[in-house]
Amino acid sequence: MIEIERKFLIRSHRYRDEARSRERIIQGFLNTHPERTVRIRIKGDAGFLTVKGKSNETGTLRFEWEKEIDVKDAKALLNLCEKGVLDKTRYEIPVGEHLFEVDEFHGENEGLTLAEVELKHENEPFEKPDWLGEE
Repeated sequence: MIEIERKFLIRSHRYRDEARSRERIIQGFLNTHPERTVRIRIKGDAGFLTVKGKSNETGTLRFEWEKEIDVKDAKALLNLCEKGVLDKTRYEIPVGEHLFEVDEFHGENEGLTLAEVELKHENEPFEKPDWLGEE
């Protein structure tokens, strides 16, 4: 599967009022090699193992494979992850025909907030909400 996404900083927290959901996510990386990353994630009551390939030159396109795993296994695998396990709250915000995911980071990355939108093709147009900042 190929993932096509664009990432942005945000200008304001107005997206919170437009969010249709909010969920806490804990994630760590078993491998952060430049050619591929292997991620463990706990989202709600589910665990996930994700492998992502190297991004293309524009940084918008890359291979992604994900498999749901037992949350107990995910918790155990988090103990094997590289330093810097991430803790964040994810908001899902529908905007026009697309769904934006906004991550507010906690812990060591407190204060960082990123938005991303997945696209069907690299040059697909999409509506940019007023809270969206620099790409």
